[in-house]
Formats: sequence, C-alpha cells, structure tokens
Amino acid sequence: MAGDAQFGSVSVFVPVGQLGAGVRADEVSAALDHGFDAIAMDAGSTDSGAAYLATASSKNSRDAVKADLVLLMAAQHTAKVPLIVGTAGQAGADPSVDWTLDIVREVAREQGFRPRIAALYSEIPAETLKAKNAQGKVTPLPPLGALSDETIDGCQHIVALTGPEPYIAALEGGADIIIGGRSTDTAVLAAYPLWRGAPPGASWHAGKTCECGAQCTANPSMGSGVLFTIDARGFEVEPLHARNRCTVHSVSAHMLYENSNPFRLVEPGGVLDVTAARYEQVSDARVRVSGSVWEPRPYTMKLEGASAGPYQTIMMIGIADPNVLANLDLFHDKMHHVLTRRIERTMGARAGRFDVSLRIYGWNAVSGRPPPPGTAAPREVGVMCVITAETQDLANQMAKACNPYLFHMPLFDGVELPSYGFPFTPAEIPRGQVFEFKLNHVVAVDSPFELVRTAWFDLTVGAPADA
Repeated sequence: MAGDAQFGSVSVFVPVGQLGAGVRADEVSAALDHGFDAIAMDAGSTDSGAAYLATASSKNSRDAVKADLVLLMAAQHTAKVPLIVGTAGQAGADPSVDWTLDIVREVAREQGFRPRIAALYSEIPAETLKAKNAQGKVTPLPPLGALSDETIDGCQHIVALTGPEPYIAALEGGADIIIGGRSTDTAVLAAYPLWRGAPPGASWHAGKTCECGAQCTANPSMGSGVLFTIDARGFEVEPLHARNRCTVHSVSAHMLYENSNPFRLVEPGGVLDVTAARYEQVSDARVRVSGSVWEPRPYTMKLEGASAGPYQTIMMIGIADPNVLANLDLFHDKMHHVLTRRIERTMGARAGRFDVSLRIYGWNAVSGRPPPPGTAAPREVGVMCVITAETQDLANQMAKACNPYLFHMPLFDGVELPSYGFPFTPAEIPRGQVFEFKLNHVVAVDSPFELVRTAWFDLTVGAPADA
C-alpha cells in the first residue's frame, strides 16, 4: 500500500517480546541514542496455557516485570514518548491489568515519575456475553460448535482481544503510559503508527513482524529488542544489539509465527494481506518491507475463556533397567493397567472419575506418538505418572495406592523385583487444579469500544481521575 505521500515517518521501539522476559539496558540506551516516537510491547498471550487466564495470574514474577518497567519507564520519562503495554499480567483479565498497574504506580512513586496512565479493561461479564450470544453475535471457530450459557458460566474469566482503537483513544487523551487488557499483539504495536496516520498495511505488518521483539532477527538469542520505522512507502526493521541483524528471511518468516497462512493475518476489523509484499536488505542489519495491504472487514473480537477442572497429583521415577528400556511400550501398557486396577480395587466407587497417564521422557513423552520402528533403546528414561481425580485428596490417595507398583513392578513374571528411582520423597507431588480453555469463538461488535472500558490514573495531580 503506497500510503499518504504527506505522511513523514514514525519509529517504535519494541524492547522485548513480552514484558517481564528481560529488557536489556544496553538496548534501551541504543534506542534512546537512535530516537523513537513510542515504546510498545505485549505482556503475555495464551501460549503458556489456560491457568493464567483462569486464575488471572502471571507466569512472570512480579520482580521480573518490575525490573523491566524500571528501565522502560525511565526511558519513557527521558524521551517523553508514550509507553504502551498490551495483554497485561499474562492473560489480560481485569485483575491482571490491576496487578500490572500496581507495579507501574509503585515504580513511578519510587522514581519520582508522574505519568498520566490509561488502563484498558477488556474482560467480559458472563451476562454480557450471553446477551451477545442470544443475539446471534457469537460465531464458533473450528473445531468448536455453538456456545452455550453453561460453557460461559463455567469460565472463571472471559476476555475479548482488543484492537488498536482503544489504544489510539488513550493516546488521543494524552496518556503517557497505557496498560491494556487482552489485545492482539499486532494491535498493540500498530496503534501508535495508525494514530499518527501511517499506512495501515505497513502498520499492521510491522506490528506482526516485531510482536516478539528480537525473534524477527537472525540471532534471537543475541538480543531482546528491535526498532521499526514506518514511512509512506512501507517500513524498515532493525535489531538494537550492535552485532545482531535482520535478514529478508528472518523478517518474512515471522508471518508464519502463530499463523497458519503466511500471507494473510486476521485481526479485529480487517485482514492484513502480504501476498504482494516485497522484502529488501537495505543494509547489513536492516530490512525494508513494502507492498503490504490492509483489507477492512466487519469488526469482530476473538474471545478467550478458561475454566477450572479436576485435580492432579504426579509422581516421577527414573529407569535404567535394560529389560524395561528394551520394551518401553510393553512397560507402559502393563504399568497403566496395573495402576488403574490398583485404584479401582482399593478405592472402589469412592474413586469417582479418574485418569492415569504415564509419560515416558526420553522415549515419546513430548510427541505422544510411537517412535519409528528400529529406534534404539535409550540409556535411561524418566516416567511421569499423572493421576487426575475429582479432588486433590482423591488424587493424593490414588498416588499413594499406586506408589509400590511404580517403585517395584517387574516387567516380566519370575524375575527379582526391580527398584526404580524416585527423585523425591514423599513421592507424590500435588499439582493442584487442572485448567482448560473453553472458548474458541469471535463476537461481532457495533464499535471497537463496545467491550472495552478505560480508566484514567493521573499521577500528575496525585489522584485517580474519572474514567
């Protein structure tokens, strides 16, 4: 897309792929030396599982998030540019936004900063979603079917993935720092350029390319951040680490990251089409991209919801017995049968619904598929036994009942009892509740702001402002 010939350029500093993952002070200094118009990044996603949405908690420690914010808020204060964070606190539920906001305010207090902060909340009350669903505004994505009220009620937290418009409104309102709830990663990075009038195709494509920071570089482990600059004809991206580089391959390949189609990316309100995009190596470290197109579509927002389920207890053993190692599939099937029967016989109907899973690390625990025929026996394996039951106490009792067999079960009759290696004592480790995603749907909205609430915290006057 050629864009507006009157548009100049904007530069956005993306310091890290996820707030709390480790911002580098040397890259912040390099970015300040270069100059930029905004700092933008996300703070989470669904990658790490449903627990973080269901419990509204972060997989990153508070100390790690605060350490990153100390560097970034100092850079924001120095450069006098907006600092934009999306999907706060890992999953972007309302308590996660508040958790991040609390850290921001703490850093501001300790460092003597007085920013104007906008907090964007995109958690949806169950009744609101039920009403949308009753109006036919909710559409399932494969493989799920129609959404039921029962499924909605079963979710601890439900969020809608926000587009760039609420961020743009916050920028228009004079926000120094924006802490957003669940948002698309791309929208968080595209918001500032779009606000400034940058071409939408380039803005969305730059956002997609840089959403994971240095992941779009040739050596992602070498740094954490990148800088992108958009002008009327496209955008350029470069790493912040002096010895790293972006290449045509590293930049173009990121369209495949978490996206099944390398040419089209669906976002709220449209589709990014990079079919005609051109990638050019303009320096050893910098790549230029042009030809990206934004196709407006009816506005929809992706829904995410997570629920709590049964409980688990795990046990682990290490095995170096050559007879077992030469017959691991047989060992798995026999052990699974023995443990299941043990629980049924000792606990009877009290066991309720339960499951026993054996995962043999060093054999096929990661893929779950049978190894190819002729695969050599490993030198040793670790076996994780996962017992799932309706309560934690039941799962614990089942593990205790299974302990002797997990310790000593022989593979063949008539041999001396083997001893497998427990790495911990007590052997049973309560893992807690199981969580799962329940929604894979989109909701049609009349406005990008319909499901988003904005609260202002104006520290320039030392008191919260009205939303």
